[in-house]
Amino acid sequence: MDGNGRWAQLRGLPRTEGHSAGEEALMDTIWGALDAGVKWLTVYAFSTENWRRPVDEVRYLMNFNERILLNRRDEMNERNVKLQFIGRRDWRVPRRLIRRIEETEALTGANTAMTVSVAFNYGGRAEIIDAVRAIVASGVKAEKIDEKLIAKHLYDPSMPEPELMVRTSGEYRTSNFLMWELAYSELVFTDVLWPDFRRENLYDAIHEYQMRERRFGGL
Repeated sequence: MDGNGRWAQLRGLPRTEGHSAGEEALMDTIWGALDAGVKWLTVYAFSTENWRRPVDEVRYLMNFNERILLNRRDEMNERNVKLQFIGRRDWRVPRRLIRRIEETEALTGANTAMTVSVAFNYGGRAEIIDAVRAIVASGVKAEKIDEKLIAKHLYDPSMPEPELMVRTSGEYRTSNFLMWELAYSELVFTDVLWPDFRRENLYDAIHEYQMRERRFGGL
C-alpha cells in the first residue's frame, strides 16, 4: 500500500495525512475483494525497514494502526472476515498494540468468508531468517531441509501462495514483501497512489491476472 506520503505532499499536507486517507482505500479494497469472492488478501502495512522513518511518523503509524483495529474489527467480524497479522512481534512494537492485535485475532479467528492478513513489522528476508533459525533450533539435519520444511516454518504456514500481487504508486519492485511466497505470483503495477486506490483498481488488476497464462515453469 504505497504512495501515502507522496499523495499528501502533492496536496501540501503532512505525510501523516496520506496515511489517514489510506484507511478509506484499505476498507474499500477489503470489501471489494470480499464481494469479488477473494478468499485471502494480504496487505503490507508496516515493514521492518519502516522503523528508519522519522520518529514522529513511526509513532503516528503505531497509533493509527491501533485506531483502525479498534474502529474496524467489529465490522469485519460481523461480515465474517478473519483478521490476522504476520511479522515480528518484538520489543519495537508497543505492548498495547500487540494486545490489540491478539484481541482482534481472537475475536475474528473463527470467521470463514475471507482472511485479511496484515503484514506488520514484516520483512520477507526476516521471515526466511526466522524460519531457518526455527529449523536449526529444532535440530533438523541439513540434508533434511527442503522447500516444504521451510514453508512449514514461515509466519503462517496456512497462507496459500499468492496468485496476484498488486503494487501501487508507480514503483516497480516487491520491496521485501512475501519473498518466499511470491515465487510464482503474477505481478501487477499501477501508478495509482494508495489513498486513491479503490475496488475498481483491484478489479482491473484481477482482470489483467485473468488474461495471463500461468505455467509454473512447465509447458
